[in-house]
Amino acid sequence: MYDIPFMLRWIFITLLFPAFLSAQLKRFQYSENKMGSPFTIIFYHTDSAEALQFFKNCFLLVDTLNNIFSDYFVNSEVGILSKKQTTQAQLISDELLSMILKSKEAWEKSEKAFDITIGPLSQLWRKARSEKRFPSSLEIKKAKQITGFEKLVVDVSSKTIAFRSKGMKLDFGGIVKGYAAQKVINYLKTKNITQALADAGGDIAMSNAPPDKKGWTVGINLPEKENELWDQKLELSNCAVATSGDVYRFTIHNGKKYSHIIDPRTGYGVTSQRNVTVIAKDGATADWLATAFSILPVEKALQLVKKENAALLISVLKNEKVIIYKSENFDNFFK
Repeated sequence: MYDIPFMLRWIFITLLFPAFLSAQLKRFQYSENKMGSPFTIIFYHTDSAEALQFFKNCFLLVDTLNNIFSDYFVNSEVGILSKKQTTQAQLISDELLSMILKSKEAWEKSEKAFDITIGPLSQLWRKARSEKRFPSSLEIKKAKQITGFEKLVVDVSSKTIAFRSKGMKLDFGGIVKGYAAQKVINYLKTKNITQALADAGGDIAMSNAPPDKKGWTVGINLPEKENELWDQKLELSNCAVATSGDVYRFTIHNGKKYSHIIDPRTGYGVTSQRNVTVIAKDGATADWLATAFSILPVEKALQLVKKENAALLISVLKNEKVIIYKSENFDNFFK
C-alpha cells in the first residue's frame, strides 16, 4: 500500500468539499391556485434555478389538463363538447379518451355511484347555490334524465364519443384533481426528482419519503370540522391519498344538510355527514374511490376498497358522536 502525500490529500479534500455541499438536497415548495383550489408542490433537489423551472413546468402541465377537463371553462375540450348539443360522434384527444375509460371502469366498479355524466346535475346545483335556492324536484328529474354513463358511447378505435341524449355534459370533478397530482409526480420522476409531493386541494400524490424520514406526514380532518385534525397522522410514500367530505361545500334545506357530492342515482347531494380518507396506488384511483365512498353504504365501500387493494377510513357524525369505520389495513399507515 502507499499513502497519498499530505498536500495532495489536502487538495483532494478541498476540491470535493464544495462539490459535496452543492449536491446537498434542499426542500422547495410552491403553491398556485389551480383547478379551483390551492395546488401545492413540494420536492427535494440540489439546484434552485432548476427547481424553479420544474415548478413552472408542473403548473403548465396542470393548466393543460384543466384546459381539457374543466367544466367551468366554456373553451376547454369538455366545455366545447357540452356546447355542441349534438348526438353525433365527436373526435376527442388521447388524454380525454384515457380519462373516460378510467371513469367507465370506476362507474362499473362503484355500482354507478361514480359517474362523470352528472354534468347537468352539477350545473343545476351550482346555479341553485349561486341563486341561494334549492333545486325543485322537477328540475332534478329533468337533469337526471340526461345523465348516466350508459348514454355515453365510446369508440376507442376511432377515438370518438357520442351522447345518446342532447344536453349531456361531463363532470370530472371527482377524479381529475387526483389525476393531475399524479401527473405532476410522474413528470418530476422523469427529471430524477424522486422525493416529491403534489397536493391538489386535498387530493395528494407522492413519491419517495423526504430525506431522513419514513414518509410524508398527512393529517386527517375530523367530521364537520374545518381546522381540527385527528391526533394520529398518516405516514405515506409512493402512493396517493384523497379525502372527501361536506365541511366546506354544502346546502341546508328544511334543516337537512346536502353535500356538494351528488349521488348520480338520486340527483341529490348526499346527506350522510361523513369524512372519507382513501389511500391508493395512484391519484386518480384515490380520488374516485373517495367520491364513491361518500355515496355508497359503508359495507359496500369496505368490500370495494379491499378489491382495489386500497385503504379506507370513514368517520361519520351521528347524534354528535363520531363513529369510525376502517379497512383492516388502514392502521398500518398511521405514523
